[in-house]
Amino acid sequence: MTEHVFDVLSSRGFVAQATDEAALRQRLGEGPLTFYNGFDCTAPSLHVGHLVPIMAMIHLQRAGHRPIVVVGGGTTMVGDPSGRTELRQMLDAATIGAYSEAIVDQLDGYLDFAGGRALALDNSAWLLSLNYVAFLRDIGRHFSVNRMLAAEAYRQRLERGLSFIEFNYQILQAYDYLHLYRTHGCTLQNGGDDQWGNIVAGVDLVRRVEGALVHALTFPLLTTTSGAKMGKTAAGAVWLSGDMLSPYDYYQYWINCEDADVTRLLKLFTLLPLDEIERLGRLAGAEVRDAKRVLAFEATRITHGEAKAADAEATARAAFGWGAGDLDALPTTVVPLAQLEAGLPLAAVLADTGLTQSRGAARRLVQQGGVYVNDRRATDAEARLTGADVTGGGILLRAGKKKYHRLVVAP
Repeated sequence: MTEHVFDVLSSRGFVAQATDEAALRQRLGEGPLTFYNGFDCTAPSLHVGHLVPIMAMIHLQRAGHRPIVVVGGGTTMVGDPSGRTELRQMLDAATIGAYSEAIVDQLDGYLDFAGGRALALDNSAWLLSLNYVAFLRDIGRHFSVNRMLAAEAYRQRLERGLSFIEFNYQILQAYDYLHLYRTHGCTLQNGGDDQWGNIVAGVDLVRRVEGALVHALTFPLLTTTSGAKMGKTAAGAVWLSGDMLSPYDYYQYWINCEDADVTRLLKLFTLLPLDEIERLGRLAGAEVRDAKRVLAFEATRITHGEAKAADAEATARAAFGWGAGDLDALPTTVVPLAQLEAGLPLAAVLADTGLTQSRGAARRLVQQGGVYVNDRRATDAEARLTGADVTGGGILLRAGKKKYHRLVVAP
């Protein structure tokens, strides 16, 4: 017997809140429904923070439900204040449009859009043509300012200042739900738990305007066991685009997770059966590394494909001495031979390649014995890399135990 999809989501840790859990569970078991997730176009790529809703969409689609991806070409022009301490950077329409197309292309790698099994829509198609006064009369009258100000997203911003344009965001997101209910029969909206107020506002709007029961489901905002926000590193966001973060670095992000988080991350970010995940979760001591390799490979395979996941694993094996492998997939910088012959300051190279945050940090790390050049510990932060350091066509740099970068010499 096929497991109920709500039980799948719940047992894997996806469920944070639902407007009526029993009613939603019943509806999901009655046959296919249409649901949606929104993604604003604030960058040319999504990041690991978006993976929880993406993976939930995969599970729901596999259970026979139809996802709608809504890219926020319209709402991005307003800016979501949720989780923000200041106004988001305002992007121009051309940039938002380019980001919208890139995000849809990216999500095509996770969901099956063939034959209408999933839809990708841009809310600029219905938001930008709204008549402002008519919209306020027809939609705005259903919103209580007092209730909106009580929402956490707005309350946190009041002390620092909340712009009028941001104040409209909740109304526009709620209208998205109403529009999708009317045009596509959409009866479920999903999102991160920080979106609860916005999503519930949409549920309420559909009820008030159409007299219909629709549902909301939110996912937990993940932190590591130590309390750090997932998806952030010292170098910045963990992007899903291979052009913005190499598949090797993406693989390394997962393999470097905290031991205590492995089982939870396997449940959320892989499609492995739960009994296999429980087996991996029982590994202890040095064997935890094996569970992390499975997590890293599976997560990288879902985002970048089987071949690139295999390349990243092989590169990690070579770099970390697990066995034979290829270093070509390591983060790489091409250095002109003339520059190398003149000598490259080690501290500057470490900072420029992202191995350290600054030249000062590079100098401190060298003093602490944490920098290696071709597996030889560097002792002088003011040293210069030259042609004498080239082995096998390049120079392998390491900062700490886990961060590698390769310099390749060009003629």
